Amino acid sequence: MFKLTTHHSYSWPVIVQTPVDGGKFTKATFDATFKVIPQERIDAIVRGGNVDAELLCEVTQGWKGVQDDDGQDLPFSEEARDRLLSVPYVRAGLVDAYLDSLSGGARRKN
Repeated sequence: MFKLTTHHSYSWPVIVQTPVDGGKFTKATFDATFKVIPQERIDAIVRGGNVDAELLCEVTQGWKGVQDDDGQDLPFSEEARDRLLSVPYVRAGLVDAYLDSLSGGARRKN
């Protein structure tokens, strides 16, 4: 049975492909906590033009498995989130994870 709730958040795996020398990538993962927002809000963000940053700022509510340069767990904050979103390949991983979570995993199968 499906239960329609007005406030919902969930943890979802994020894969980050970090470019390294030689045209290769290293893969790392962390879990992001995403908040569900109404489709109307997503549509408004898309119409606004700055889709990735605005959408991720609104839906990313936390994480587990993100570390700073010293290998210490990096607690979630708006400032830390903005630092993460400023890294293009991290942002790409978050966008992919969020869209994958909304599509029921269909994006992963394609």
